[in-house]
Amino acid sequence: MRVSKWSKYLSFTSNRDWLYRYSFGNAGLRSIKTDLGEGTVMHCWVPKTHNASRPNILLVHGFGANAMWQYGEHLRHFTSRFNVYVPDLIFFGESYTTRRERTESFQAESVMKLMETHGVRRMSLIGISYGGFVGYSMAAQFPDKMEKLVLCCAGVCLEEKDLEEGFFNVSDLDEALSILLPQTPEKLRDLMKFSFVKPMGKWLPSYFLSDFIDVMCTDYVQEKRELLVAVLKDRKLNNIPKITQSVLIIWGEEDKIFPLELGYRLKRHVGDNAKIVVIKNAGHAVNLEKSKDFLTHLKSFLFDSQSPNPASLFPLFDSIWSS
Repeated sequence: MRVSKWSKYLSFTSNRDWLYRYSFGNAGLRSIKTDLGEGTVMHCWVPKTHNASRPNILLVHGFGANAMWQYGEHLRHFTSRFNVYVPDLIFFGESYTTRRERTESFQAESVMKLMETHGVRRMSLIGISYGGFVGYSMAAQFPDKMEKLVLCCAGVCLEEKDLEEGFFNVSDLDEALSILLPQTPEKLRDLMKFSFVKPMGKWLPSYFLSDFIDVMCTDYVQEKRELLVAVLKDRKLNNIPKITQSVLIIWGEEDKIFPLELGYRLKRHVGDNAKIVVIKNAGHAVNLEKSKDFLTHLKSFLFDSQSPNPASLFPLFDSIWSS
């Protein structure tokens, strides 16, 4: 984040980021960095006080603005019912690694190791876009530890050939990377056009967009490119493992980054354990563009059949589970 000591006070993005940070703290979370060893450090918002009678939920962000921006509007609806954990994935926020791994499988392993460090043994998960790739990998690798999954506009079932066959709204991978990792106001406007049905980017002055890029989009650019390349490389549907958890798939009907067909493809791949909800007049950023509809479906899936944390059924072991 290349923001000078004085310019950050004049930065709309930095000030809004501070407000989100304040709101997360006010919601009962604290910011903590954990050294996972072997050169990997992960940052996470964790409960100030873990309540052993509540289930755990993990909110996993995608590309773009940081996790606070992506879940800020919804956080308060979860903190009264769950122990909420909001990590920065590797090469986002304050998380990083010196290792060369770039796959979502490595991200998933690292997040699970982080959760185990905090004493979390079972959890549900909401994953937005790239966060859904990581969440799906966690469900596949650690089936006994993952409960319910919400996958929002997560193109898990894309294949490398999809790009070659013109399935997406870009000509090649380089164009996709330049939009998903914007370094100029023009590219950020392009990203907003791809993400929203009614983008506001064309009305925003370039200095606002440049400010956002300086604060949110200038760290670990090459590493993030490598993350995206790793997602697509040699990806084939028949190599994607099946998962057995109950899954809610949420998709914006007019998603231009991961077209709706990928949502239906994911539903077919998971099978009867999955339900898909398509939100009209929404694009890829459905969690922001149709926040109320998004939240309604989350509550229906996660709250209505909410089960207690198994630890609360065994008071004798509460101190172990919550340690």
